[in-house]
Amino acid sequence: MQLYKKILVPIDCSPVDAAIIEHVALLALQNSAKVYLLHVVHSHTLDQDRTLRAKAEAALKIHCQTLQQQGIEAFIVLKSGEPEEVILKEIDGQDYDLVAMATHGHTFLADLLFGSVSRSLKHKLSIPLLLLRPPNRP
Repeated sequence: MQLYKKILVPIDCSPVDAAIIEHVALLALQNSAKVYLLHVVHSHTLDQDRTLRAKAEAALKIHCQTLQQQGIEAFIVLKSGEPEEVILKEIDGQDYDLVAMATHGHTFLADLLFGSVSRSLKHKLSIPLLLLRPPNRP
């Protein structure tokens, strides 16, 4: 039985991305699922946008190739805006079965201070949300 057909993986181009990519690869292989790697460029200036977009394109390409080398259909989705809003809009516009993302392992207090996209998404999604706390995180 194919539980997941389309998996959305929001990444933030940080070291925690590798853990979720590895986990999603296993899920995708088990379910013959397609994986959509999403990064939302959140910038305030044109120069910042260019820099962040170039970094994101490079990271997305590497992760996409990693998945494709394992025989997984993987696609890149690069958007701009407020991460939470863009992720929710992307989910509403597609027929994803699962959203999978890594957390940074913040404490409750840090989440309150810095905000948390995953915390917000878990209250707003109508599809399953897989949150993975990478190993070796505090």
